[in-house]
Amino acid sequence: MATNSFRPKKFEDHEIVDGAGKVVGHVRVKPSGVLWSPKNGKGWYGVTLEDFAEFMEKKGIKQSK
Repeated sequence: MATNSFRPKKFEDHEIVDGAGKVVGHVRVKPSGVLWSPKNGKGWYGVTLEDFAEFMEKKGIKQSK
């Protein structure tokens, strides 16, 4: 008999809002990459996790915990 388990999520969506609380875009995090869609966008722009990591290491600002 199989054991029941939780199914992992295929993606996690987040709305990006400005200072006034208006939606300016969406970010979708998937196991294979990161996607961006502008507000009212019909499509997504994506990068692999490797490309995203490289971009963040080159352009990101080191944060403290």
